[in-house]
Amino acid sequence: MRRKDYFDAFFALLGSFLIIYIVLPIALTFTKQAEELNLFFETIQDAVVLDALKNSLLTSTATAIVSLFFGIPLGYVLARKEFKNKSLIQGIIDVPIVIPHSVVGIILLTTFPNKILDSYLGIVMAMLFVSSPFTINSARDGFLAVDDRLEQVARSLGATKLKTFLTISLPLALPSIFSGAIMTWARAMSEVGAILIIAYYPKTAQILVLEYFENFGLKASMPISVLLIAISLTLFAFLRWVVGRAKG
Repeated sequence: MRRKDYFDAFFALLGSFLIIYIVLPIALTFTKQAEELNLFFETIQDAVVLDALKNSLLTSTATAIVSLFFGIPLGYVLARKEFKNKSLIQGIIDVPIVIPHSVVGIILLTTFPNKILDSYLGIVMAMLFVSSPFTINSARDGFLAVDDRLEQVARSLGATKLKTFLTISLPLALPSIFSGAIMTWARAMSEVGAILIIAYYPKTAQILVLEYFENFGLKASMPISVLLIAISLTLFAFLRWVVGRAKG
């Protein structure tokens, strides 16, 4: 028993390094910003900052909605159907995760040069490209976890495929889908590289942080960074809580 306890403790100690590595910079950033509260309050009242933040929140939310609209059906097909080149399709879905995001901006701008440049559409398309795999994969995993015999029983009782999907499959897979939507929103909210190339304007908060850092230095960019972290963590924690309640 002691050997097992030592083993678990050792692994916990190793794993705690990553926890500390994540928490420490965030905590120190908030601590340093607390010493400059006047600058923080001045920054968050700036109309440019508020407008950029609004753009980030709206485009990230729009991206999550679009991703759900197209990702849920695709996830269901991948979970329930076997077809030729299925593994290839699943591989293509994960491609955006491995492509450098500046390259994403280049390829989208090459494909849609006049339609997405410096526009809200361009921002959403950049966000959608890099974040949609989270929705699709989570939807697929959620539907895989639903026993297909439940669907068969519903169909045998006269339910249509659509009714079976809406009343059986979708509700049972919803917690997983919701988790994927959260990750999609979070990934969209954090995107910089592709947006920087496609749509420097209208300005998003992610781009504004970079602009302030390049033009005015670390001190000037910190308040916007703290604001973004606080909003993202708050919404992320709330949505995770909602998912937890749904699963419970």
